[in-house]
Amino acid sequence: MRYLWFLLVAAGAAFPETNPFAPLTADEIRGTVLALREAGRLPRWARFSSIALDEPPKDAVLRHAATERRALAVIYDPGGNHTWEAVVECAGKRVVSLREIPGVEPAVTSEDSDAADRIVRADPRFRQAMHERGIGDLNRVYVVSWSAGYFGLPGTESGRIVRALFYYGGAGENFYAHPIEGVCAEVDLTVHRILDFLDTDRNAPVSRQNFDFSAGAIGRQRPAPAPLRITQPDGPEFRAANGEVSWQKWHFRFGMHPREGLVLYSVGFEERGRVRSILYRASLSEMLVPYGDPSGVWFFRNSFDAGELGLGVAAVTMRPGVDCPQNCSVFDVVLADDNGAPRTIPGAVALYERDSGLAWKHGDEARRARELVIGYLTQVGNYDYGFDWIFHQDGTLEVRVTLTGVMAVKSVADGAHDTYGHLVARNTVAPHHQHFFTFRLDFDVDGAANRLLEMNSVPIPAGPRNPYGGAFRMEETVLATEEQARRNLSLASSRRWIVVNPQVKNALGEPVGYALLLLACALGILRPQPGARPAAVKLSCAF
Repeated sequence: MRYLWFLLVAAGAAFPETNPFAPLTADEIRGTVLALREAGRLPRWARFSSIALDEPPKDAVLRHAATERRALAVIYDPGGNHTWEAVVECAGKRVVSLREIPGVEPAVTSEDSDAADRIVRADPRFRQAMHERGIGDLNRVYVVSWSAGYFGLPGTESGRIVRALFYYGGAGENFYAHPIEGVCAEVDLTVHRILDFLDTDRNAPVSRQNFDFSAGAIGRQRPAPAPLRITQPDGPEFRAANGEVSWQKWHFRFGMHPREGLVLYSVGFEERGRVRSILYRASLSEMLVPYGDPSGVWFFRNSFDAGELGLGVAAVTMRPGVDCPQNCSVFDVVLADDNGAPRTIPGAVALYERDSGLAWKHGDEARRARELVIGYLTQVGNYDYGFDWIFHQDGTLEVRVTLTGVMAVKSVADGAHDTYGHLVARNTVAPHHQHFFTFRLDFDVDGAANRLLEMNSVPIPAGPRNPYGGAFRMEETVLATEEQARRNLSLASSRRWIVVNPQVKNALGEPVGYALLLLACALGILRPQPGARPAAVKLSCAF
C-alpha cells in the first residue's frame, strides 16, 4: 500500500448562512432528464455521461446573492458520436442551454467495453489469437476497454476509439492476474470497426496460477490480531447535517461530483466567534497514470482516471470496521447512471475522528492530538484509491491518497525479462508506472484578495556575513501570473508556497497566509566546505 499526502497550513471572511453547494437530489436529477428528453433535441438512445450541480458564479455566492439551482449535464449520442453540454434550471425544469461540443468524447463507460466486446468477438482474428494460446472456451475471455490516447495514427482522427485488452477469467475471480499477452484491438465504436488488431508475444503463457484474494482462495492465514475497539461513549465531537460539518473550530461542506469525486466547499476556521475563510472549493481535478512499457499492448496506457473514467461514479460503499474505523459515520450519495436515473451509493463518504499522536510536549506537560477525517474509496479498474481530507486541531488541513487494489501485469515467457517492469510471480511482470494527482484548490484566505508567494531557503555566500558556513535565509518571490506559477518542487531549497491576503494583517502586523507544504521534503541547507566530500543526507519525503 502506498500513500501520497501534502499539508495545507492555516491562517484564513465569513460564509453565508445558507450554502448553495448542496448536491443534486434524486428528484432534481429526474427533472433534469425529463426536461432534456421533452425538449426533443436529443436522440432517444442518448446516454447521460454525467449530471451534476452547475455551481453558481463565485462572485454571486460571495455577495450572498440569490442564485437558482441548476444542473449541468454531459450527454453522448453513440450512434452519431455527438457530445452535448446542457444546463437545466431545476425548479422549473427548464432547459437553459443545450449545445454540441464538437471533437470531444465523454468518459469511457462499461457500455463502451460491451460494444467493443461484441465487435471483437465477431472478428476471426480474435478467435484465431485465442486458439493459438490454447483457449477454446471464449466465454472465459474478459474484454476490458482502455482509452486509446492520441498518437497521430491513421484512421484515428475522429470517432470514439478504444483499445480492447483481453484477460482469461477461467482461473479465478482476479482476472487481472491472467492477461492474454500480446493481443490488442483498436476499435472505432462509431463505425463498429476494428482499426488495428495486434497479435504478438505468442510465447508468453496465459497464467493458470491462483492469484485470487478471498479468504477461501488464499487458504491458511496468520491468526487475527486481538480486537482493537474504538469507542466514543459520549458520541462524536463533530456535527454533521445536510452536508455541513463543524468540528473543533473547523466548518466546511462536502459533496460528491461524478468526475472529481469528493469536493469540499466553504472551508473555514473559527476564531473568536468568527469563521475565517480558507478555501472556497477544494477537489482533485485530474489523475494521470502513465505506464513505462513501450510495447504494442502497453504504450497507450496513459489513463486520465478522473476525466476518462470518473472517480465519483466509481465510489464504493464504506463499511465501518473494514473500509473505515469502527466509529465512523457514513453518508449516502446520489448520482446519475448512464440512463439519467438517480443511483444511490450507500455509505459512500466516511467521516470519523481518530487519535493523532502527540500534539505537544515539554517536560511533564503534554497534549494529545485528535484529527477529523472525511474520505471515500473509488475502484477504477484494477486500482482502488482512497482520498482522505484530514483536519487537524491546529488549523492544518492534510490531503492523503491511498493506493491499493491489484497490479496490472503482463505475461512473459520463462526467463524473459526487461527493464520496463519487475517480476512479481512466475511468468508475470508488473510494468513500471507512475501516479500523478492534480488538485484544484481555490483559496480565499480571509477573503478573495489573495496572492501567491514562493519561499526558498538559500545559503549565504561565504564571506564576512557567513564566516562559518552555516547561515541561510528564506527568499520570498511573488508569483504574479499563471505562467510564473508553473513551478516544480525543489528539495535543495525546501521550496513551499504561501497564499497571502495583503489586505488583512495578523497579530504581528504581517499579511495573513496559508502555506502549501509537502511533508518533510528538504535537504540540508549548510554550505559544504571547499574540497570536502558531500555529507550523507537522509531524505524523508512523504510521498
